[in-house]
Amino acid sequence: MQNIEKSKLPIHVAIIMDGNGRWAKLRNLPRVDGHLQGMESVRDVITTTRNLNIPYLTLYAFSKENWTRSAQEVSRLLEILGLYLQSELPLMMDKNIRFNILGNLKDFPKRLQNHVKDVMDKTAGNTSLTLSIALSYSGREEIINAVKLILEDVKKGAVKRVNEKVFSRYLYTGNIPDPDLLIRTSGEMRVSNFLLWQIAYTELYVTDKLWPDFGKEAYIEALMAYSLRERRFGGAK
Repeated sequence: MQNIEKSKLPIHVAIIMDGNGRWAKLRNLPRVDGHLQGMESVRDVITTTRNLNIPYLTLYAFSKENWTRSAQEVSRLLEILGLYLQSELPLMMDKNIRFNILGNLKDFPKRLQNHVKDVMDKTAGNTSLTLSIALSYSGREEIINAVKLILEDVKKGAVKRVNEKVFSRYLYTGNIPDPDLLIRTSGEMRVSNFLLWQIAYTELYVTDKLWPDFGKEAYIEALMAYSLRERRFGGAK
């Protein structure tokens, strides 16, 4: 592993995991094979993040729009998610990883909801890495949901004044710092309705690698590129 100065590592990395379907198509394989291979990249990235002591990692796994895919593909994706939770819980406990969900969990089958909640409960006391998975997630929906919650609390008198700090607390990421680095695989130059509020000053890194090919080395390369950047947050040089 290349040496990266600890002070130049991000606190929070967010990743748009894109390209599973294209990876499978290039190999004349079913799309589900791309998703299964992509799980290896998920494991590599989580392990590397934990080993580097980066405290927050958010992975965009299933968008609100993904429900429009074929029923067969959606069914397999949900099955893979269930298998992932079952197989990776021991690792989360061993590595002190807290599991978190961003998105509308109620969109999923009740059995999967219960499985997700069980893993969240069991890992709630872990403190080394907060792993957030965006499921049935929409950045616009998240913002609208925050506005509704704020209006309710304003009516109750619980909120007197709304500013950026207050607003942020009502987002799914209320207790999580904004991402320092957003990585997107597969070369697509868009943010795809992901963390729209939170990425206002996030550094973007786009790679042509498809997600199943994005392993430890590619991740380290992205972190190295980030460490060389000068972040100014809109200020002068």
